[in-house]
Amino acid sequence: MPHQYTVPLKKLIKDLNLQILYYPKTEEEILVSHAELMRPGLAFTGFFQGFVPARINMIGRTELAYLETLPPHLLRQSLEGFLSRSPKAVIITQDFSFRPLFLELAEKYCVPLMQSPENTTHMAAQLNAKLSLELAPRTTVHGVLMEIYGEGVLLTGDSGVGKSETALELLKRGHRLIADDAVEIRKVSTNSLVGTAPELIRNYIELRGIGIINVAKLFGMGAVRTENEINLIVNIVPWNTQEVYDRLGLEEQYMELLGVKVPMNTIPITPGRNLAMILEVAAMNNRQKKLGYNAALEFTEQVNQHFDENMGKNG
Repeated sequence: MPHQYTVPLKKLIKDLNLQILYYPKTEEEILVSHAELMRPGLAFTGFFQGFVPARINMIGRTELAYLETLPPHLLRQSLEGFLSRSPKAVIITQDFSFRPLFLELAEKYCVPLMQSPENTTHMAAQLNAKLSLELAPRTTVHGVLMEIYGEGVLLTGDSGVGKSETALELLKRGHRLIADDAVEIRKVSTNSLVGTAPELIRNYIELRGIGIINVAKLFGMGAVRTENEINLIVNIVPWNTQEVYDRLGLEEQYMELLGVKVPMNTIPITPGRNLAMILEVAAMNNRQKKLGYNAALEFTEQVNQHFDENMGKNG
């Protein structure tokens, strides 16, 4: 059974700048475990099929307009029917006239009640993005995550192969560090992975012989990022004369992380190879491929065309 992640409701309130109208007094943290929001329009009419109490409910202009039309006894009945099913939390995005009644019933059924100055669409988009990130499936891998020309490049390889030293050279070239040594990876959509650093080691790099350095303080805040999408994986390996390496780039390599296939390059290293420059080219080449241009395929087609033309002349 996959692990179920949670996020404290108070963290969402803080991050999204929500105003608390009512929050239950409880010693236990209120944890949110569902990434999907609910709009309780049908619930206010008494239809609760498919209602999931563990989800956050968002009430916007349409729901409030309906509730405003109800006479007092039906308004109380509608709100009580909804709140008595203990939704995880309720966010309201508009002003409304029946605030005292809503507060009374929220307190009665211990349902957290918040308000946002944002309009419903923007608030829903922000909350969906936040929940998708906080509750995403995740794993931790050994490596270094850099942003190179806008591409998130995850460097992997055996310990001591030179990943951190390469990251340092990339920092001097103006690129940015996301994580060194341990990279936390989250699956935020069907085909998208986001990497970040554990908070304890964020902005730090370990260099053998020197020790720990703080990249943000040494190179400035422009040299670090909190998180970045992972677009390319580069596996750094010592050069092995017994191995056959792809020289044209026609072989498509991938690494699967959390069910997502990420393009991968295997780069053998020997003394004298400028690995930082090679990684810059790998990042730019990966971006070109995403835009539909593949130099290896173009080169192969030109070679084939050349041989076809020569064979035609000789024939």
